[in-house]
Amino acid sequence: MDPVDALLEIASLLERERASRYRAKAFRQAAATLQALDDEVREDPVRLRASKGIGESTFAVIRQAQSGQVPDYLVELRGDVEPERVSALRAKLRGDLHAHTEWSDGTTSIEVMAKAARTLGHEYQAITDHSPRLRVARGLSAERLREQIPLVRAQSGDGFTLLAGIEVDILEDGTLDQEDDLLRELDIVVASVHSKLRMDAKAMTARMIAAVSDPRVNVLGHCTGRLVEGSRGTRPASEFDAEAVFAACAANGVAVEINSRPERQDPPDELIAIALDAGCLFSIDSDAHAPGQLSLLDHGAERAEQAGVPASRIVTTWGLERLRAWAD
Repeated sequence: MDPVDALLEIASLLERERASRYRAKAFRQAAATLQALDDEVREDPVRLRASKGIGESTFAVIRQAQSGQVPDYLVELRGDVEPERVSALRAKLRGDLHAHTEWSDGTTSIEVMAKAARTLGHEYQAITDHSPRLRVARGLSAERLREQIPLVRAQSGDGFTLLAGIEVDILEDGTLDQEDDLLRELDIVVASVHSKLRMDAKAMTARMIAAVSDPRVNVLGHCTGRLVEGSRGTRPASEFDAEAVFAACAANGVAVEINSRPERQDPPDELIAIALDAGCLFSIDSDAHAPGQLSLLDHGAERAEQAGVPASRIVTTWGLERLRAWAD
């Protein structure tokens, strides 16, 4: 197989399994290095191995691919990584409203994320890097976000649209962590709680209701903030009045995100049921921080399907024109 394709497939599989970002990045870097090399260097093992960006593991993959084999490491990963379950609902998804790039805490460029979304057959993909208060994730200042917006929209074309967005922090008083005029300029605003997750339930309820009542908010992201597995350990769900918060979401046309990351499984099943009863819309999103994680939508689709969420109430099954009209 083509060695560049082998390296990129390995990177995607590592990303999907939320492996060390450095391992996945090493394979993406090797693919970029290999593409840039002259044919003479590619075919010379000594010069190839000496090339900056080609390490021992990536060199072994390249040489096996060049010899006509499927690299051993790729075979191993294909066997380890669970196959995607293409459910009836997953097949109806047209796009994804929550993903990150290297502008905040993602691993790759806007262009690479756009290409990966196109490859998956998305009609649209939102780029929603973090807002300023989340410093640990290199949240975007107003100036950086203004710089990013045209670069995001420039990736649209040929039946695919890259939407300019943000995952904006919901501050303790329920206000949003970005300039008002700038939020109005964006295509998609996902609002999420990232701090003081253990605050009093009454205060958390007021905080979330204030945020989803803001006309600029389109999606309530990973509403409980819980972690149920994975390298970051576990974290309990925030406490709030789910009936009150979801009633506010329904009243304001804000979609409740079904976050597709297996370590989140957020909202829990019982909260999805409450949101359904409240008449909420939903958005099945990957919350991808790397290209290979965009395919995690199959997890979110499976959970939504099992919970009985109708496709008609999932905004990410809608075409772009209808989505834009709702988000406007």
